[in-house]
Amino acid sequence: MEAAVQEILDAILAEQLDTIGHLEVPEFYRGITVHADETEMFADIPTREKDPRKSLHLDEVPTPEPGPGEVLVAVMASAINYNTVWTSIFEPMPTFGFLQRYGRLSPLTKRHDLPYHVVGSDLAGVVLRAGDGVNLWKAGDRVVAHCLSVELESPDGHNDTMMDPQQRIWGFETNFGGLAELALVKSNQLLPKPRHLTWEEAASPGLVNSTAYRQLVSRNGADMKQGDTVLIWGASGGLGSYATQFTLNGGGIPVCVVSSPEKAAICRRMGAELIIDRSAEGYRFWKDEHAQDATEWKRFGAKIRELTGGDDPDIVFEHPGRETFGASVYVARRGGTIVTCASTSGYEHTFDNRYLWMNLKRIIGSHFANYRESFEANRLIDKGLIHPTLSKVYPLAETGQAALDVHTNSHQGKVGVLALAPSEGLGVTDQEKRAKHLDAINRFRGV
Repeated sequence: MEAAVQEILDAILAEQLDTIGHLEVPEFYRGITVHADETEMFADIPTREKDPRKSLHLDEVPTPEPGPGEVLVAVMASAINYNTVWTSIFEPMPTFGFLQRYGRLSPLTKRHDLPYHVVGSDLAGVVLRAGDGVNLWKAGDRVVAHCLSVELESPDGHNDTMMDPQQRIWGFETNFGGLAELALVKSNQLLPKPRHLTWEEAASPGLVNSTAYRQLVSRNGADMKQGDTVLIWGASGGLGSYATQFTLNGGGIPVCVVSSPEKAAICRRMGAELIIDRSAEGYRFWKDEHAQDATEWKRFGAKIRELTGGDDPDIVFEHPGRETFGASVYVARRGGTIVTCASTSGYEHTFDNRYLWMNLKRIIGSHFANYRESFEANRLIDKGLIHPTLSKVYPLAETGQAALDVHTNSHQGKVGVLALAPSEGLGVTDQEKRAKHLDAINRFRGV
């Protein structure tokens, strides 16, 4: 660790945050990168056999200077999202095309177009420096970051910033991401760190919590109301675990689809009662690579009705994509909503349009969240109404293994990564609030 980085860490650990702004900014820092000259390393290898441990590197890289409206953050912890898996296996395309397009926008964004990409779309840490025009945040502030990067120079983004033509996901479509000792973000990505959480717990909700909030709760998504029956695919995973909590917290009825008894047990710990273990039930929605099996859709729908007392889902919370989408359209109730993002099992969705059009169902595409939605999602975490779903934590040097866990779906909830933090359990400043929620905070740990 560079001496200047160590000084910053020492000040944070000693709670001397008022000195942070006076400390030297390191010339270099360590970050997790992919390399532009390695984008063909997995050519002709099946997706599931591509190994992030081979493509993710821990490199020492130059520190970017924050420009107007930007903030440099000392990162204590981060987390793995599926976009880091995509980046690491160069699917559906290498991210260097994103960086090149962003680099053409302005002299300031040109800094992002590099032969390496520092990845990661979550962080919890401390503001180190703020650029010109940043008024709300200062050096020493404890923060978390959401991953929406926008320019907001077009009128299109001013109703909903997700509609900005220059909308990007930080750490995926931009450089200088959160899986690193330092990170560069826009000031309007910052949110106050919940005081009752450790660094690694606070870092883990960001992307998935905000995504699930917009997709399920927001009027920009499914606009869930009390009493809605919500079918949630992957209900113990990164997105699904927050969708399950939002459904329960908002007076809905979750029907949780999982793939093992262990994952079913996690859903019960969150308070869900209606659970389908699709592995135990043996659902096979595809007869072969080209044809789906409508009889399996019907069998799946019958199981949902058995659990709900005859109700079909008002909302289907979709993110697996190709594997499940035909079933999702079929089982949604007449007039129901299928809200979709991510498509982790494949982007090409095939469904029988008769069940959509003749039954007046709707498909809504949802992508991350705007600043307000991210703020509301983080506020629910801070209030102790929604909780982190952190299951396991790796050191920065083992980020490749953390990404492999997510790639192979061998994880529960979220997988965290320690950046500057030397160990787990640090960063709590409200022990009284933490004690009230400790069981809920820890319900994914050790599973």
